[in-house]
Amino acid sequence: MPRNYRQEYDNYQGTAEQKKNRAKRNAARRQYEREGKVSKGDGNHVNHKKPLSQGGDNDSKNLSVKKAKDNWAYSRTSTGAMKAKAKKKK
Repeated sequence: MPRNYRQEYDNYQGTAEQKKNRAKRNAARRQYEREGKVSKGDGNHVNHKKPLSQGGDNDSKNLSVKKAKDNWAYSRTSTGAMKAKAKKKK
């Protein structure tokens, strides 16, 4: 079955809470563009160290710049499940 983007927007992305979160993410990006830390088309994302969904905010201590490929999504298995993070060796 093809993905129903209209239904997805109506049920999730179009909710008041998600619109507010999107506005906060856009504001963080504009802030870093003004400061010269990112620019359009540079392949960088403004990352929230503590995600907005977990109570994070746009304070400069909570923001960082990451390459887009490192900030998009978690690695997935062939079935679509999230791969476990590898533990760092000391």
